[in-house]
Parts: sequence; structure tokens; C-alpha cells
Amino acid sequence: MAKNKINKNWIHDHINDPYVKLAQKEGYRARAAFKLKEIDEEEKLIKPGQVIVDLGCTPGSWGQYARRKLSGKEGGGINGTLIGLDMLPMEPIADFHFIQGDFREADVLQQLEAVVQGQKVDLVLSDMAPNLSGIHDSDAARMEHLIDLAIEFSQAHLKPGGALLVKCFKDMGFNDIVLKFRAEFKTVTQKKPKASRDKSSEIFLLGRGLKNPTDGMASAQPLDSEGWRP
Repeated sequence: MAKNKINKNWIHDHINDPYVKLAQKEGYRARAAFKLKEIDEEEKLIKPGQVIVDLGCTPGSWGQYARRKLSGKEGGGINGTLIGLDMLPMEPIADFHFIQGDFREADVLQQLEAVVQGQKVDLVLSDMAPNLSGIHDSDAARMEHLIDLAIEFSQAHLKPGGALLVKCFKDMGFNDIVLKFRAEFKTVTQKKPKASRDKSSEIFLLGRGLKNPTDGMASAQPLDSEGWRP
């Protein structure tokens, strides 16, 4: 009974969510587009000519927003390079290079290298989150591991002055994640966009300017497969 009540409350909130309605009106695949939009408008992250990689990009609303920012006009081409990686399939987006697979694997990273053609990345985006088991310590470890992967990927591929934006949760090892960001980036900013629901512990971390950039492809040991759905 309690679970049904929670589901009904979620459906009610979702249907009446102004950002859900706005996403439908503006043609975005998810309300998450407005989280990136607000952060971008405040931080001036996305600019013409950039190389942008979106980790865990499905269903594609962040990619849609980034494409619009890199496009001179609706329906035209883009000034820049957009690449998305995800283990789940995604409906195509014009001018968006989608690579399906695990970005820890060599063949997937080789596909990425073929697209960027030796260019370093200006911006790495990660809206990834693990499947939640309900076991707090396990969920926190999976979340932290995903962010570790995003940091390692950024160390290998970001320009020295580039930026990494990741989703976190305040109740999932957040303080440890902040310390890791401060160890790797010159400036670290916490962002809680209005489109992020008040009830949610969701928060975004923005790191700018790598302290110790590296060369080569990122790699890390995975957790079990249940933790890997973005």
C-alpha cells in the first residue's frame, strides 16, 4: 500500500511538474535539459567550436541542449564536436556522435579517439547515476565509483583548462567526492539548479582547470554490472 501511494505521488508530481511540461513544449527528451541549461547560463560552459563529451548520455536531453548551443540556427549544422557515450541505446540526434558501449573499454575509447581526431576535450558532462539497491553504503560506493571514472576520463582527455560537470547526491559520499574534485581541479563549484527537485539530494559539481592532466585512455576496474546503468 505504501509503495503504491509513493508511486501515485510521484506520477502526480511528474505530471504537474512545470519542467516536464516545458521539456515537452521545447522538444527536449527529459526535464534534465533545464538543469544543464541553468548551470550553463550561470557558468558559460558551452561555446561554439568546443569538443564536448557526454558520459551516460541516454536519453539525450543534455546532448539536445548542447547541440542547440553549438548551432547557429535551428536545423543548421553545428560549430563544434558533440560525442555521447552510453551502454544503453539512444535515438539519434543530428550532428551528435553517439557511441554505444562502456567507455572503460578500449574499443569504445578507440571509437571516441577516431571522432575527436587528436583534439583534447573542452567539456565533459556526466549525468550518470547507478541503479539503486536501497543499501546505502553499496549505492554510495557505486556513485563514487562512477564519478571516479568521470574524473579519470577527464584527466586523460580534457584540455588543461577544460571542465567536468557531474551529478552527485548529498547523501552518497558527497564530502569524499568534493575532496577528490578539489585534489584534481583548480576551482570547484557546487550547483543546485531550480530544475532539480527540492526533495532530491541531487547536486552537481563543476570542476575547472586540471591540476594534473595526463595522456592516454582512461581505465578502471568495474563494480558488478548492476551498478552500471546510467
